[in-house]
Parts: sequence; C-alpha cells; structure tokens
Amino acid sequence: FKLTLDEVCEVDLLIHVVYISHESFEDHINFVNEILQEIDAHQKPMIMVFNKIDDFTYEKKDEDDLMPGSHKNISLEEWKKTWMAKSKFPTVFISALTKENFPEMKKMIYDEVHRIHISRFPYNDLLFEYFEDDEE
Repeated sequence: FKLTLDEVCEVDLLIHVVYISHESFEDHINFVNEILQEIDAHQKPMIMVFNKIDDFTYEKKDEDDLMPGSHKNISLEEWKKTWMAKSKFPTVFISALTKENFPEMKKMIYDEVHRIHISRFPYNDLLFEYFEDDEE
C-alpha cells in the first residue's frame, strides 16, 4: 500500500475517498494519514470524499440503553458535525452509485484546483471559469 502512495508525492491535490459505510472508516483514515506523514506528503492540499452514503446504516439507540454506543448509533448528520466538520480539508459526502452530491464534489475539486493554480501562477488567467453542468 505504501508503494502505491509513493506516487502521491508527485500530485498537486489529493482526493481521499473514504467508504463511510465501513465500520472502521476512521481507522482507514488514520492509516492513510500515517503513511502520508511517512512519505512526507501530509502537507499537500486534500479533499475528503466520504462515499457510499447510500449504503450507510444508522441504528437509533434506545434512550434508556446505558450500554456504550457504536459507530452504527451515529447518524450521517451527526457525523457531519463531528471532527469531519472541523477538518482542515474540504469535505463532501457522496454516493457514487446514485450520484448524490456530485455537483458539490465537482465544484469543490474545481475550487481547490483553481486555488492551487492562482497561488502558483498569479498572472496566468488560463484556467477556465467554472460552469454549472446540467449533465450528471
């Protein structure tokens, strides 16, 4: 896995896709972040894309249940208000299957590429303006 990520050193923008429906998705994020640190790519601009919201399951816990909760007891809306909302990286929740939130993701990617372009080439106006795409 680390060898695969070595190519990351050459890119300008990382798009970290996480399957939010996986019960250990936070462990996966931490593992990738550790590898990025090891290969000195942790300072690169990144977008966090939480995919598979269509497969996300939420199990509401009974109010009188005193047992500790699990990831399954946190709704998608609650997840969006946790550390994910405080991330230094732009974050979007999508479904690749149903294309839910694809316009937001595309705009987010464009905005980050535009920001990187302007910071590197402040006098170069070659990057086209973003336009709303009617097709999805």
